[in-house]
Amino acid sequence: MSDDPFLASKGPQRGQILFALAFAIFAVFILSNLGNQATWAPRTKLFAQPGFWPGVAGAGMVLFGLLHLRKVRQGKGLRRPWLSREDRAEARIWLQPLEYTAWFMIYVFAVPRIGHLPATMIFAPALTWRLGYRSPRILWASLAFGVTVVLVFKGVLGVKIPGGALYEYLPGGIRAFALRYL
Repeated sequence: MSDDPFLASKGPQRGQILFALAFAIFAVFILSNLGNQATWAPRTKLFAQPGFWPGVAGAGMVLFGLLHLRKVRQGKGLRRPWLSREDRAEARIWLQPLEYTAWFMIYVFAVPRIGHLPATMIFAPALTWRLGYRSPRILWASLAFGVTVVLVFKGVLGVKIPGGALYEYLPGGIRAFALRYL
């Protein structure tokens, strides 16, 4: 057994400088916006001020974020250039979940325009395809799942999801049905 208490720090070093830099910038951002979020009450003791303890926490985040950045940059944690190829590869891995956030936001913006059913029928197979499931059987299953979700949410559970602007172009009776159930 090793006597080194920081044995866990002997692992991969990629992304550490990027994390330290992002944390320090985020801490400075939080501390700089504290005045907009917390007020200072007149005739109140310092420790009872609504913004005092959040300020202490923000100052601590800035201090320790900058100390961590300094430690990493001095080479005690890393012995390589400022932002290496491994750091950029690690950043791409960290940013991959944002792709699915973008998919969700596009879906959210599409529902009021084209309707819940058409949007779901487009996005369920598209996401299935994006995830790598390309067999026709799986794509049809995702389409059936999307239709089932819409029918259960709007038809059975009665969830109030606004109808799409596209439904306005349907004939009267079909339009009322589409607005209510699709």
